[in-house]
Amino acid sequence: MGTIIDVKEIVKNKKEELKVRIEKLRQNQVIPKLAVILASNDSASRVYVGNKRKLCQELNVLEEEYILDENVTNEDLISLISRLNEDKSVDGILVQLPLYPHLDESRILNTIIPSKDVDGFHPYNLGKLVIGEDTIVSCTPKGVMTILDSLGMDLAGKNAVVIGRSRIVGKPMAQLLLARNATVTVCHSKTKNLEEYTKKADILVVAIGKPHFIHQAMVKEGACVIDVGINRVDGKLKGDVDTQDVLEKVKYITSVPGGVGLTTVVSLIENLVEIAEKRI
Repeated sequence: MGTIIDVKEIVKNKKEELKVRIEKLRQNQVIPKLAVILASNDSASRVYVGNKRKLCQELNVLEEEYILDENVTNEDLISLISRLNEDKSVDGILVQLPLYPHLDESRILNTIIPSKDVDGFHPYNLGKLVIGEDTIVSCTPKGVMTILDSLGMDLAGKNAVVIGRSRIVGKPMAQLLLARNATVTVCHSKTKNLEEYTKKADILVVAIGKPHFIHQAMVKEGACVIDVGINRVDGKLKGDVDTQDVLEKVKYITSVPGGVGLTTVVSLIENLVEIAEKRI
């Protein structure tokens, strides 16, 4: 029988570590500040923004929000981001996705200067990640690495399979695993015989957006399975992995809810603190 990873405990430890770093910044007259832009009617986005606000308050960092109605134009948003780019008191700028359908997501995200791109989505930061240079890393993959590190696992030479190739999770995830000398395979919707790959994975990271898609027959005995999927089914949250079915075969697994999602917000604050530390 495998172990459901206690992500709450991992996040608790990470928060304690961040409090020490934030206190050190404050002693140097540097107070990390996050600017959050919400240009959407998406109810989940409002919940996420609320979670970020709560964590900022808990960790004693500054947070300001810009809630924009549906009359906002691309130019309005670009003008706001340009102003925040120039504001020396702002360390990180976050544009909560998705945006209103009429807005140009790529153009807007690329307006954030790379040094304030707290989400790690800018092509410059993604490019630095690919060539193995120190950079701001997307929050969800960063959170997955925090979970893997907490297990004390040596990733060198391990077979790691990532299902999903988005620029938010799949692609940066593969790069982070490569940087730790894992042998990485990226699978996606066009992959033939997916099971052939998943059954060989020592570490399986699943981010495909299909509820309970991964079942016991698809995983390797003793594997570590990280479920990034969040799917709403009949009002309940379900992951991409059928946790209970897979649990008796794997060594470690994350649950949904209560898994990777908890690390994403704390990784965002970690990115903000790393940016602020560069000011000293």
